[in-house]
Amino acid sequence: MRINKYLASLGVGSRRAVDKMVEEGRIKVNGEMITAGVKVTDEDIIEINGKKIKKEVEKKVYYLLNKPLEVLSAASDDRGRKTVVDLIKCKERIFPIGRLDYNTTGLIIVTNDGELFNRVIHPRAEIYKEYYVKVFGEISEESMEKLRNGVKLDDGYTLPAIVTLINREKGKSELNISIREGRNRQVRRMLDSVNHPVITLKREKIGKLPLGKLKLGEYRELTQDEIKYLYSL
Repeated sequence: MRINKYLASLGVGSRRAVDKMVEEGRIKVNGEMITAGVKVTDEDIIEINGKKIKKEVEKKVYYLLNKPLEVLSAASDDRGRKTVVDLIKCKERIFPIGRLDYNTTGLIIVTNDGELFNRVIHPRAEIYKEYYVKVFGEISEESMEKLRNGVKLDDGYTLPAIVTLINREKGKSELNISIREGRNRQVRRMLDSVNHPVITLKREKIGKLPLGKLKLGEYRELTQDEIKYLYSL
């Protein structure tokens, strides 16, 4: 089995995270540095940062978290900032699926299942993520239609979005926006491109999974039906 898939199955991290560790020279197999794609078995001795990896497969855990402001969507931070992992009490080594901006709140999935990570973030999955957005200015139908058709950002045109107006009031507007891409700060940049800077941004759904009534910082375990749904993507 390839090293990235093997370590993902042990809950070390996603395949992408394992590949990065290999590139950084942090993983040895049988005392030797390795390259990406090397195959391993249960008989091999694997070390990460000089520590041997336990071969026991961790229990798979799945959490849905309402991420607060100023919390990183990461497993750790070298600057000591709070991460989504810090908010969840469990003994397993967990990591988030995807990212939410530092100043964005809402739904994020946290797990130790590397295979699920790859299914959810893979472009073929085409999962819509729905956001509640409050912006400066009274947004026009023309601007919303631009968002629906795709707007040009510095890294290319966006895919069409689903945009629904909730409310317009003097100097502000509220919208629901659903996108199926995961570019850095994408929703904020899309709205900047039509001259409506974001005031508040919250992710409310990933595919069919809703945030529900979780308060900021609260989390719950995913149900078996929800896990099966994510694996079906």
